[in-house]
Amino acid sequence: MKYSAQEEYGIRCLLRIAKYYDSDRTLTIPEISEAEGIAQHTVAKILRVLRLGGILESERGHTGGYSLSAPPEKINIGEVLALLGGKLFDEDFCQIHSGSTIICTNSIECSVRSLWQIIQNSVDNVIYNITLKDLMGKEDQVALKIETLKIKNISSFNTAIT
Repeated sequence: MKYSAQEEYGIRCLLRIAKYYDSDRTLTIPEISEAEGIAQHTVAKILRVLRLGGILESERGHTGGYSLSAPPEKINIGEVLALLGGKLFDEDFCQIHSGSTIICTNSIECSVRSLWQIIQNSVDNVIYNITLKDLMGKEDQVALKIETLKIKNISSFNTAIT
């Protein structure tokens, strides 16, 4: 189980743009590409997805570039990841992984589906409680925020299974 390069690069691009939120400065694709070490065509593709998803705004022209459509504290990381790549587990999971048959042989009673759902719920519990602003802090501050969410999530999980 892993997230794709698109999701990783997307968050990095957003963090780069977010640094300039209060200055009203926009960043261009070449600027972001160079600063993050990501190919320009990849940056362009990611920024397009984020713009169409309402996370970014763009301005054309000589002084144009990309900026956040909302303050960093209003941009939810779960929503960003959903735009860039979707969920690890969703309603279509069983149809996609049915093997050589049209319908999964375990579609009625499936303990594996329960596992994927619990994992997805745990991931959602973290990513939907973190904003772009939270990720703009120092690494130890971000780790502390995530650790707090993880502890809360473990408590909820233990309550759910008992």
